[in-house]
Amino acid sequence: MKELNQSTVTEFILLGFAPNPRANPLLFTFFLVFYLMILVSNSLLIILIHQDSCLHTPMYFFISVLSMLDVCYTTTTVPQMLVHILSKKRAISLARCVAQMYTCLLFGITESWLFSIMSVDRYMAICHPLRYKVIMSRWVCLLMVGICAAYGVVGGLCDTFFAMRLPYCGPNEIDHYFCEVPAILKLACADTSLNDLVDFIVGVNVIVVPLSLVVVVYVNIFANIMKIRSAQGRIKAFSTCASHITVVTMFAIPCIIMYMSPGSDPLSNSGKKMALFYNVTTAFLNPVIYSLRNKDVKKAFLKLMGQGRVRF
Repeated sequence: MKELNQSTVTEFILLGFAPNPRANPLLFTFFLVFYLMILVSNSLLIILIHQDSCLHTPMYFFISVLSMLDVCYTTTTVPQMLVHILSKKRAISLARCVAQMYTCLLFGITESWLFSIMSVDRYMAICHPLRYKVIMSRWVCLLMVGICAAYGVVGGLCDTFFAMRLPYCGPNEIDHYFCEVPAILKLACADTSLNDLVDFIVGVNVIVVPLSLVVVVYVNIFANIMKIRSAQGRIKAFSTCASHITVVTMFAIPCIIMYMSPGSDPLSNSGKKMALFYNVTTAFLNPVIYSLRNKDVKKAFLKLMGQGRVRF
C-alpha cells in the first residue's frame, strides 16, 4: 500500500464512446431511456414477485435477486456515464474509481455464481419434484445467495487490491466508459504480471467454474427430461429451463470473449461495446425474457393492474 501513496495520479479521465461531441445529446438520451427502462422493468418484476403469493417459490426468489443485482450493477456505471457524456472534463477521482471497480466486481461475480445456483434450483425442481420444497427451503435459498455474495466480496477485494497496490504515474486517460481492472492496469507504472495471474485465477473462478457447473447440471437435467414419457411433459420441462439458459448465454459469452479468449483486448472498441452489452443490455433483457416466457408473471402483472383499477 506504500506504492499507492507514492502514486502521482489523483484522478482518471474516462474517454467513453463519443468521438463526435455533436452525438453527445443523442447518446445521452439513448442511454438515459435505456437506464430508466432497466430500473422500471427490474423493479416491476421485484414488486410482482413480492406481492403475488403464487410467485413465492425458490425460482422466483432467485429471479428477484437477479433483478436487484442488475439494478445495482448498472447503477454503478450508467449514471456516471450519463454525466460524463454531457461534461467537457470526464474526470473521476482515484477513490471513486477504486469504489467503482470494486462494486462492479462485487455485483458481477455475485451474479455469475447466482446463475449456477439457479441451475441447481431447476435441477431440484425437475429431477426431484417431490422433495423440492423440502430441500430448497427459504433458509437454504438465503444460504446459497449468501455464498454467491461471499464469492463477490472476496473476488472483488482480491482483484481491486492487487490492481491498486501498483503505482500510477501517468498518463491517466482510460479508453473506457467506467473503471474496469484491465483498463486501469494498462496505466500502471510497474510490472503487471502478478496482476495478470490474479485476473486469470479470478476469471476462472468467476466464469469457467460457474459456467461448467451450469453445463454439468443441465446435462443431468436433459438426461432426466428425456426419460419423461409424455411429450407434453418434456416440452413443459424444457420450457422451464429455456429462460435461464438464454440469460446465462447472454451473460457468459461476452465475458468469455472479453476476458478468457487468447489475445482478447478489453480496451478495444469492440471490447467496450461487449462490456456495454453484458453491463447494460442483459440487465434490460433479463426481466423481459422472464416475463414474456412466463405465464405466472403475466398473471401476476394483470392481477396487480386489476387491483390498481379497483382502488382507483
